[in-house]
Amino acid sequence: MQEFNDLARVGALLQWDHETYMSHRGAEARARQQATMRVVRHERLVDDRLGEQLDELAESDLDLYRAAMVRNLRRERDRAARLPMEFVRRLALAESLGTSAWRIAREEDNFELYRPALEEIVAVKREEADLVGLDGERYDSLLDEYEPGMRVSRLEPLLGDLRRDLGELLGAIVSSPRARQPAAEFIGRSFPDQVQWDFTVRLLADLGFDLEAGRQDRSAHPFSTTMALHDVRVTTRIHEHEPFDSIFSTIHECGHALYEQGFDPAWEGTPIAEAPSLGLHESQSRMWENIVGRSAPFWEHYCQPMREAFPDVLNGVTPEDLYREVNRVHPSLIRVDSDEVTYNLHILIRFELELALMREELEVVDLPAAWNDSYERTLGIRPPSDAQGVMQDIHWSSGSMGYFPTYTLGNLYSAILWDAYAAQDPQAASRIGAGDFAPLLSWLRKNVHRPGYLYLAEDLVRNVTGSGLTHEPFMRYLWAKYGPLYDISR
Repeated sequence: MQEFNDLARVGALLQWDHETYMSHRGAEARARQQATMRVVRHERLVDDRLGEQLDELAESDLDLYRAAMVRNLRRERDRAARLPMEFVRRLALAESLGTSAWRIAREEDNFELYRPALEEIVAVKREEADLVGLDGERYDSLLDEYEPGMRVSRLEPLLGDLRRDLGELLGAIVSSPRARQPAAEFIGRSFPDQVQWDFTVRLLADLGFDLEAGRQDRSAHPFSTTMALHDVRVTTRIHEHEPFDSIFSTIHECGHALYEQGFDPAWEGTPIAEAPSLGLHESQSRMWENIVGRSAPFWEHYCQPMREAFPDVLNGVTPEDLYREVNRVHPSLIRVDSDEVTYNLHILIRFELELALMREELEVVDLPAAWNDSYERTLGIRPPSDAQGVMQDIHWSSGSMGYFPTYTLGNLYSAILWDAYAAQDPQAASRIGAGDFAPLLSWLRKNVHRPGYLYLAEDLVRNVTGSGLTHEPFMRYLWAKYGPLYDISR
C-alpha cells in the first residue's frame, strides 16, 4: 500500500510542476514521464499476487480499519484490472498532452487548436467507461471513480430538483430592485499583487493550514495536491483588479488542504488516509469558502485587516459593504467567479454536456455551440468567445469526466455538515466573527478528516449528521442568506 501511495504521489508531484513551473516546451517529455509512472503503478496494481493476497485477506477476521484498507484497495484493483496496459499508457498520454493543448488554445482563444486533443480524450474516456463496464450506463463508470456508489439514475433527479429550486431563487433575486444596485466603488481599482499574496498567506495560517507542512504557489487554474501528509500544496491566482478572486481561491483550496492535513497519521500511505469521494472533499472547500468565507461574521472580522492591507482603495469601507459585494448575485460566464446561487447551474450545464458526450448524443466538434446554447438557455447569457466558454475549465483536458457533479454534491454535503456543527455549537457564528476557526476545524477533524475512507461518503455524513444526501438543507441556507440581502421570500 505504501508503494502504491508513493508512486501516486510522485505522479502528483510531476503534475504539480506541470501546472506551476514547467516550461511549455517540456510538455511532451512530461507526458511520457507521467505515462511511465501511471503504467508502473498500474502494473503493480494488477499483479496476480496482489489479487491473491486481497482475496485471502477478504476472508480474514480483520478490524474495521484493515477491512476498509482491503476493501478500498480491492475496489481500485478491480477497476484497474479491466484496463489493458497499453490503454493506460494511451490514456495518460492523452491527458497530459490534452492539458498542454488546452493551455495554449485557451491563451489564443482557438478551439480548433484544442479540438483534436479533446476528441482523443473523449474517445479514450468512452473506451474506459466501456472497459470498466459497471451496470447502468456508460457515464456511471466514470462517475463512480470520483463518487463511489453514485449513479446517473440517482444523480439526475437530485440535480433536477436542485435546478428547479435554484431557478425559483434566482428568478426572485433578479426581479428584486436590489439586484440593480451598482457594484461597490472599489471594484475594478488596483489591489497590488504582492499585498494580495501576503493577505492570502495570512488567511491560510488563520484558518489552520500548517505552513510548515505545505506551501502556496500560483497556477492558471487554482488547485491543491498532496505529496505526503506533511507536504500539502495549494495554488492561487492573482489579478490586480480582482482581489476576491485570489482570496476565495485560496480559502477554497485551503479547505481541501485542511482535509489532506487532517488524516490520521497512523494510516498515512494507506487507502483509508484519503477522502471517500470528491464530493465529500469538495464539501470541505465549499464550507470554508462559502459558509464561512462569505458570511457576515467573517467580514466583520476581516474588514479592518483588508482596510489596513489596501488603505488607498478601501478607506471608509464597512463590513456590510464587503459582505454585500462578495455575495452579489449576477449570472456570469465563468464558473470559478460565479456566486453561490448560480454556481451549481454552471455545474449542471457541464454535467448535461458530459452525459451527452458519453451517450454519443453530442460530438466534440459541436461542443462549443452546445455550450453556448446551454448558457443562453440556463443563465440568459452567451459566451463571446470559446476561452470564456467551452475552454474555461481544465477538467476535460486532463480527462476528468464525471468529476463536475462532485462540486455540486460538495455544496449539498457542506450545508448538511454545517447544520450539524452549528446545532452543537450555538456560538458558531460569533466564533467566526472573532476569527476563532479552531472549534470548527476541530469538529471537522474528528468527524470528517480523521475517519478518512472508512465508509462511503454518504454513510459517513449520515453517521455524523443523521441525514443522507438531499438538496433541501442547501436551499434553506441560500434562502436564509439571500432572502435578507435581496429582500425576497419564498
